[in-house]
Amino acid sequence: MKTKSIMIVGVGGQGTLLASRVLGHLFMDAGYDVKVSEVHGMSQRGGSVVTYVRFGDSVASPIIDEGQADYIISFELLEAARYLPYLREGGKLISNSQQMDPMPVITGATVYPENIEGRIADLGVDADIFDALTLARAAGSAKAVNIVLLGRFSRYFDFSAEAWDAALHDVIPAKFLAMNLKAFESGRTSA
Repeated sequence: MKTKSIMIVGVGGQGTLLASRVLGHLFMDAGYDVKVSEVHGMSQRGGSVVTYVRFGDSVASPIIDEGQADYIISFELLEAARYLPYLREGGKLISNSQQMDPMPVITGATVYPENIEGRIADLGVDADIFDALTLARAAGSAKAVNIVLLGRFSRYFDFSAEAWDAALHDVIPAKFLAMNLKAFESGRTSA
């Protein structure tokens, strides 16, 4: 199988690393060679965080260059726009519609860009942008946005529900598992 490349982008504290671990387990359990790389910005202060997940028959490097990502999973709309140059032609963007003010906006140095979703659409990007935060809250915690996004992402891969379930069981602590399974299912099945 040709190597597939997935970028997970967000803001520190949103669970990008946990999402990449779930994907790593899913792909390893399916017998693929998997490489995961974490790139931390100012993650402790709400800065940009990126993780790369690559899988296939043989993966040489975990790094994804511009124009190479088959998928970008974004936890926040501005992060989706920021990393869009990494999406290959014909790639897919899955993004939460949530907007979180970065530090320059908080300090008043700049303003949050308007109509990001419209700009992405104008570029002709194949995008699935939805309100993952509301689904996460309905599942039991706003912190489950990452798992809601994985549920939505699962629509685009031919892995069984059992394989996803096993990966979630491998990674999610038992006390949070039921809520995260609900979050995953809501992302997978919501309109």
